Amino acid sequence: MKTTSRILAPFAAAGLLCAGPAALAQTQGVTKNEIVVGTIQDLSGPIAGFGKQARNGIQMRIEEINEAGGIHGRKLRLVVEDSGYDPKKGLLATQKMVQQDKIFAMLGTIGTGVVMASLPTLMEKNVPNLFPLTAAREVYEPVHKLKFAFAAPYHEQAHSAVKFMQKERGAKKFCVIYQDDDFGLEVLRGAEAGLKEIGMSFAEKTSYKRGATDFSSQVAKMRGAGCDTVVMGTVIRETIGTIAEARKTGWSPNFIGTSASYTELIHKLGGKAMDGFYSAYQVGVPYLDDASKNLRDWGGKYKAKFNDDPSVFSAYGYSMVNLFAAAAEKAGPNLTVDSFIDALEKTTYSRDIFGSPEYKFSKTNHLGNSKSRIGQIQGGKWIAVTDYLDY
Repeated sequence: MKTTSRILAPFAAAGLLCAGPAALAQTQGVTKNEIVVGTIQDLSGPIAGFGKQARNGIQMRIEEINEAGGIHGRKLRLVVEDSGYDPKKGLLATQKMVQQDKIFAMLGTIGTGVVMASLPTLMEKNVPNLFPLTAAREVYEPVHKLKFAFAAPYHEQAHSAVKFMQKERGAKKFCVIYQDDDFGLEVLRGAEAGLKEIGMSFAEKTSYKRGATDFSSQVAKMRGAGCDTVVMGTVIRETIGTIAEARKTGWSPNFIGTSASYTELIHKLGGKAMDGFYSAYQVGVPYLDDASKNLRDWGGKYKAKFNDDPSVFSAYGYSMVNLFAAAAEKAGPNLTVDSFIDALEKTTYSRDIFGSPEYKFSKTNHLGNSKSRIGQIQGGKWIAVTDYLDY
């Protein structure tokens, strides 16, 4: 991570004196001693496991920064609210954090619906919405001063995934199964665009309603089409259910999903049948036995603190605080929304211990990364089989 702490530190005190109390009072959530940031996670709903892990990652990195002295002498204070994965609850949480807690920025909110519900309030109050945990394009398009994202969109993930499977795995006939909603359609359209560029199209397309548990008819249709590769516009339960049904019937094509299905829960819950499954992703699952000592040490510290193994969402939370802290430090001691955004748009953020991509924003592009890499479950764990693809 590129920061400027050693360079700026000698000037911090002088900068604060020049700024004066009047300048500080103009920026919500910034005082002489602290910067207040908020996050909305699902702590009680259908993806509470993910929300709690993301919160833990955020909290862990904030505590490390504070123990090291903060950012230009200011400690970070984290406000956490539970949405239950409900946009209405997310809106109420946003209003509370903006009006009562006076947050400077919203960080890492989980869920497209919750994020979209919160945006009008944040924009009205000039509060940046940073690095939400969704790969929907609406969270960074159209470009807006206050909207920044770091997750490669599902459309681009699927676009790269089909090209990889054709070029590197010799795929000759593609099928797709997708959730019948905006998420599933993003995967479908991205894959169709990628196939069109290589002169191919889907031999069979099938969908399911959110909440479905039986995928036998969809598997039968795709098997009947003779596909050797299946694109998965699915989340966790649906990914496991589809692959398990295929294995049960003796059909073994290659399956490839997106970051929506890139989680250790796939192999933990699905077992041996999930071996061979491919997925596009950006931030790797942080296994405690990873080859990297830095990652093993980080994972050990996380487990000791939270009495739980870290997950990819723990890594998301930790990484997004790194991005925030680097921009806030570069913005200088007189932190304002404008100085923060200017710094965020002018800094390149290096790859970290989780193998994250290089992030880079600009005034005309508020998506820090559009590339993904491909992982495969081998022997019950995710293994990277590519670096970031540039198709």
